[in-house]
Amino acid sequence: MDNEKPLLSAKHDVIFRLFFADERNAEDLINLLKSILDLPDDDYNDIEVSDPHLLPEYVGDKLAVIDVKLRTKSRKIIQIEIQLKVTAALKSRIIFYSSKLITEQMGRGDNFGTINKVISIIITDEKLIKESTRYHHHFRFYDPDTNVEFTDLNEIHTIELQKLPEETDGTQLYGWAKFIAAETEEELEMAVQANPQVRRAAVKLRELSADEKARDMLERREKGLRDMATFIVEAEQRGEQRGEQRGEQRGEQRGEQRGREEKALEIARNLLAENAPIEQIVRVAKLTREEVEALSNNQRG
Repeated sequence: MDNEKPLLSAKHDVIFRLFFADERNAEDLINLLKSILDLPDDDYNDIEVSDPHLLPEYVGDKLAVIDVKLRTKSRKIIQIEIQLKVTAALKSRIIFYSSKLITEQMGRGDNFGTINKVISIIITDEKLIKESTRYHHHFRFYDPDTNVEFTDLNEIHTIELQKLPEETDGTQLYGWAKFIAAETEEELEMAVQANPQVRRAAVKLRELSADEKARDMLERREKGLRDMATFIVEAEQRGEQRGEQRGEQRGEQRGEQRGREEKALEIARNLLAENAPIEQIVRVAKLTREEVEALSNNQRG
């Protein structure tokens, strides 16, 4: 109908969290997890979503990280993260945050036997694993020569929406991936046809799409990302203009200055990938705090 609101796509991190972190949609979250993971059925009987109110309070925060983090009945930790853009540092960042979810479990006096399994699910809208045409990959620690597993404490799943084939592959994951990727009613109905489990989720997503508060939150999130991207471009342009104003006779100095600026940006990106504190990056790279925060949001986006 003409007065219907356009569909809000679940591939936007704001919408993904609003939908899957909502306890009213717990059945959909569990069905999504079951389509990806190989866990005992009773592990889903007591799913606990961490910080369910984080998004509404902090969506305007420039440095907010928006994802879904939960624990299963056996205390396994599962993190689901949406990434529209694939950056050069993304793989390193995935490893870092996955490892951090392990190390933060250890308190003073704890023994290593208390560590619970950590599962990271990374959903991207661009190609991440360029060496393969598969849209779902499952990574663990093992010896490639003997195929012997070292440990199952750290597990990473990647789902690349751009690689989804036109026709269903017969898996429940295909339908859920199509649901997340859907941007139109036609695409949403294709997801339902591929996996009947998605039908209820499709109804709920349409209801969320009609929610003005949800639409406003998405707009503010996208505006924040656009503002940060503009800030980075303008900062780089100011650097170029400062060099040009020195005149052609100082071309060599301008080139050196530009080189220093690029080096500073490179250092800052590397430190961000290692999750170094903002203050440390400002000090080491000799950038302003605003420039570092802009780079941080650009790498997350």
